[in-house]
Amino acid sequence: MSPAEIKAADLFPAGFMPLPHPKQAEGGMLFPRPQIEHILAQTGRDLERFDLDFDLPQHLLPEFPAAIFLTTRPDLGDVSNGELVTTHNFYRLFKDKLNAKDLDGLRLLVFPFAQQQFNLIDDRRVAEPQLGVACFDCHQNGHTNAATHLVGDIRPQSHRNRIDTPSLRGVHQQRVFGSQRALMSIEDFTEFEQRAAYFDGDIDKAALKGINPLDRQSQVQHMAELQKLLDFPPAPKLDEFVRLNELATASELRGEAVFMGKGRCLECHSGPQLSDNQMHDLRLDRFFAPRVINGLVANGDGPIKTFPLRGIKESPPYFHDDRLLTLEDTIEFFNLVLGLQLTSQEKGDLLAYLHVL
Repeated sequence: MSPAEIKAADLFPAGFMPLPHPKQAEGGMLFPRPQIEHILAQTGRDLERFDLDFDLPQHLLPEFPAAIFLTTRPDLGDVSNGELVTTHNFYRLFKDKLNAKDLDGLRLLVFPFAQQQFNLIDDRRVAEPQLGVACFDCHQNGHTNAATHLVGDIRPQSHRNRIDTPSLRGVHQQRVFGSQRALMSIEDFTEFEQRAAYFDGDIDKAALKGINPLDRQSQVQHMAELQKLLDFPPAPKLDEFVRLNELATASELRGEAVFMGKGRCLECHSGPQLSDNQMHDLRLDRFFAPRVINGLVANGDGPIKTFPLRGIKESPPYFHDDRLLTLEDTIEFFNLVLGLQLTSQEKGDLLAYLHVL
């Protein structure tokens, strides 16, 4: 069926529709249970909101605590020691692995600063006053825990898109940051998060609750340099040009051929990290008429960043708003949206290929 026919018959799958925030009218940062429990146990900080609970099943979330790989010390493998990096253990874990500047950047990334729902005044969504939220509360161990929020630069509230927490792995090779904002450096994004995203773009509330204006040279630069050390996990079946090597199975090789050919994946997901560092609009409004889903006005998404596919199996759920819970869902989504007409075997082979990236 054509997009117009799917739209006319209202047949676009419900699972492919935009995913609203657990409470669209309220919004705000929301953390999965493992992150809440570990932060409370290690630091005494409370990330549990009294008004909302995280809505995605834990078995579909990223590995927790995530492994940490450094571009500067590939010989060490995972340097997390199986721990969630916080204010209480970052120095012990990294004092012999990072220089003083990068260690300070890590300190700032795990240190909490006031945020719209987590702060010291009575306009908060946590039982007791809290210092705030740290960068690594969402980007746990420099990766992601799938914490969610609403994009800050859209109004009214009913039109604000849900946003997933992207992994910070491989940011040294990326040139576009923010799923829709198109910030052009990790420094800009780091500064933006503190100045605007932490407070939903509400500058009046930011001043009241305690905005943390980061100094570009002595703080933002340190934080950015640390983030640029975070690497993708090893991929033993990929060669120096991100092509499959002699260890690949027949199914994985067929999947690579689908990726580069019939699947049209390579048209956007190219280069060493499998991203073209561009933004693309899938024009999903071709497939369904606008509607309200749990308070969200669902229509087209507009231009969205091409996220890297290196290590993709480590960062479910997928798409910028987490609507696609598994890689199988993601393959089916693009098969429909791009009109690929992949066979069952081609889908299975493509899945096998994605698992080795």
